[in-house]
Amino acid sequence: MKQEKTDFIIHPIPVLKDNIIWIWVKGNQAVVIDPAISAPVITWLEKKSLELNSVLQTHHHEDHIGGTEELLRFWPSASVIAAKDDLKRIPFQTQSILDNEVFALLGEELKVIAVPGHTHHHVAYYLFGSRKTNKNPVLFCGDALFGGGCGRLFEGTPSQMFHSLSRINMLPGNTKVYCAHEYTEDNLKWAISLNPEDLSIKTRLKEVIRKRSKGLLTIPSTLSEERKSNLFIRSKNQEEFYKLRLHKDNWRG
Repeated sequence: MKQEKTDFIIHPIPVLKDNIIWIWVKGNQAVVIDPAISAPVITWLEKKSLELNSVLQTHHHEDHIGGTEELLRFWPSASVIAAKDDLKRIPFQTQSILDNEVFALLGEELKVIAVPGHTHHHVAYYLFGSRKTNKNPVLFCGDALFGGGCGRLFEGTPSQMFHSLSRINMLPGNTKVYCAHEYTEDNLKWAISLNPEDLSIKTRLKEVIRKRSKGLLTIPSTLSEERKSNLFIRSKNQEEFYKLRLHKDNWRG
């Protein structure tokens, strides 16, 4: 991956069927986001001679926390940051965070954004862009928002998820969206089935298909890109959102 002109990089590790584990690196320190499994993370960190500083957990599903305890066996001093309300389901967390809390990590500031819907206590982590270096802001959003889509409602309500996406949509358009699954092609094929003449969706889908044919990831996207081609972000109200969610859940492309 080409390193941007910043003092940190964010590296993807594709695992399982479609999960992406993100590793945020600054200096010799690393933060791992939603480690589904541990082995490829350990291998990558050791190859790069990196120290695991922290693990960010967005929610409790096994394909997001499954590798965390093994990582702690290798790096026992690492912090595990997760929602305080999810302590029972993420019991190994060492730093319990709340909605709107701002905390420092690797010399950067992050804000916690509660985004319930996929699960009751799902959170996203917003990494502020630095005015000094003009870095783009970053959002680690787990399964709340996907490329061209959003998470299924396993525990929350349509109202909660609509509100969660509305909160995300208030962030700057240049925010890079680091979601936890590579679902973009499927999501856009569904969207184009509903809006066959939508130029923004057609253009993005063509580029996504090109990337996937070469084995490339389609994420991160930007919030600006999602505003143009993500039907869930474009929803005007929770009723419209819910109709789309039901349609997507029952769609067989």
